[in-house]
Amino acid sequence: MANTEIPDGLPILSRGKHRNPRRGACFMELASVLASERWSDHPACTHPVLAELARSVNDHTSDRHRGDLLPLVPSVIGLRGGGLSWVVDLTAAVALQALPEVSESSMRALVAGLLRCDEFAAQLPSGSVPHAAAVRRALDDRPRAVTWARRLSGGRPITTTAFEKRSAPGVMACAVRGIATSATSEADCDAQLRELLRVGIDTARAGQPAATPERLGGPTASVRYHR
Repeated sequence: MANTEIPDGLPILSRGKHRNPRRGACFMELASVLASERWSDHPACTHPVLAELARSVNDHTSDRHRGDLLPLVPSVIGLRGGGLSWVVDLTAAVALQALPEVSESSMRALVAGLLRCDEFAAQLPSGSVPHAAAVRRALDDRPRAVTWARRLSGGRPITTTAFEKRSAPGVMACAVRGIATSATSEADCDAQLRELLRVGIDTARAGQPAATPERLGGPTASVRYHR
């Protein structure tokens, strides 16, 4: 595994979008710098769904602990996705990770997302969505939430484009918000959010096609950061 060091002089991780590095950097803006791309919080080096998760975790993590996300920044570089099954599995993994930690209202929204994952997993080749069985178990364990979600959707199917552009990013945001509003303390919230992002990155990496260049670093990459 390659080591990636964050050079001296780069901006401090901070909340929100920044016009230039002098004003700070969010997680994905720093990734754009490390990937040698133009300054952006939507860089091409990372799939939009995973980038949505990273941005949301960054913004909901406290200033005190946001620096703990730094070792994960290099590991999103090169994770550009591997088709519908990749997005479905990533979405499922993040929703499943957050599900036990959130309030009932957030849980229902995540179940709605898992229902979409279950629908698409049933149409994809067997084994292409590793979290499919866990999704089915989670839905079976929450019949009332499933009934609510089915009533909300009216049984209407969605296109793969709608899932990738709206549903999957919505699940990322809902998982993060759900944890942020349910955690018992700042430290607990920050730890849960960091673990949520780590689960997302690990799932994305596991499903990444071999032909796609891998990230520059990983969760254990050597990162040096100077404030």
